[in-house]
Amino acid sequence: MAIITRRTFMQAAGAAATLPVLGNKAFAAEKIKIGFIFLGPVGDYGWTWAHNKGRMQVEKELGDKVETVYVENVQEDASAIPVIRDLAQQGCKLIFTTSYGYMDQTIAVAKEFPNVKFEHCTGYKRADNVATYNSKFHEGRAVLGTIAGKMSKSGTLGYLGSYKVPEVVLGVNSFALAAQKQNPNAKVKLVLIDSWFDPPKEAAATETLINLGCDIVTTHTDSPGPLQILEQKKLYGFGQGADMSRFAPSAHLTAIEDIWGPYYVERVKAIVDGSWKSTDTWDGMKEGTVVISPYNKAVPADVVKLADDIQTGYKNGSYDIFKGPIYDQAGTLKVKEGETMKLADLAVMDWFVKGVESAA
Repeated sequence: MAIITRRTFMQAAGAAATLPVLGNKAFAAEKIKIGFIFLGPVGDYGWTWAHNKGRMQVEKELGDKVETVYVENVQEDASAIPVIRDLAQQGCKLIFTTSYGYMDQTIAVAKEFPNVKFEHCTGYKRADNVATYNSKFHEGRAVLGTIAGKMSKSGTLGYLGSYKVPEVVLGVNSFALAAQKQNPNAKVKLVLIDSWFDPPKEAAATETLINLGCDIVTTHTDSPGPLQILEQKKLYGFGQGADMSRFAPSAHLTAIEDIWGPYYVERVKAIVDGSWKSTDTWDGMKEGTVVISPYNKAVPADVVKLADDIQTGYKNGSYDIFKGPIYDQAGTLKVKEGETMKLADLAVMDWFVKGVESAA
């Protein structure tokens, strides 16, 4: 495994150009190189940390058949294009771009390298050499919303998000709808900070939500900073992407854990054996991609049962939080009673449900 930063990837490319030409036997034994583009640092303990765990599982299970390389802290703008391109030029046969904001950049580089395969996380644009994959995080958000709606004393809940992209909108709505099933008067105060990983900004936004009366805050950003604020204030919250209980043992009620390893192993094996095809994969609790971490002992037994019942319902197909009637913020009926939103509509959701209020 090699670690590449944006500062060093150009030097690495230059060094690669000076390597001697090897004989056929050397090429036959060459490992297949797999690349990863990461949004934040691998030590963020959230989103990127979970993806990196998946990368490490690839190395563990495929051993000397593959070599993985990654670039961390890659911005979701045009500057990602040369970083993705460099991995292709360095010989990566498959490149995972692991955040929504890399969608157009992935498609652009894929056109330049038709013989390289690409996989984009949480997006919807595909090509013959570009697959997409996602996780039904909203299933986990329904569990968190149920707990929050039942345990909140104020009925005012906080949601700290990154950007107004479908993944986040879907999470906010799932959390709010689930909370309102337990407390019809529950309100969700929403703050979007325009960043996935910015601990000081995340902490400040959490303070804002607390000042607005939120006694439980869930985060859709990547650091444990918000939970540490909640721990200081003796309030409750939820981890994002991984079990963050070590950072806030009293405040951390549970977390959505992102389990990417099995998918990464499956797709890399397809590169190794030549069976890779462009696909669109959206798994959830049933497939084990979304996992709820252990509950804090502060969660009452009856609330644990409610949360477990939702997990069971998603696994056996008997529960769906996006079953109507559902109204938007303006009170307009968006989903009729008895109807359930289709996955295709959830994937591009851009409106908030009734009871979600912008806090900043």
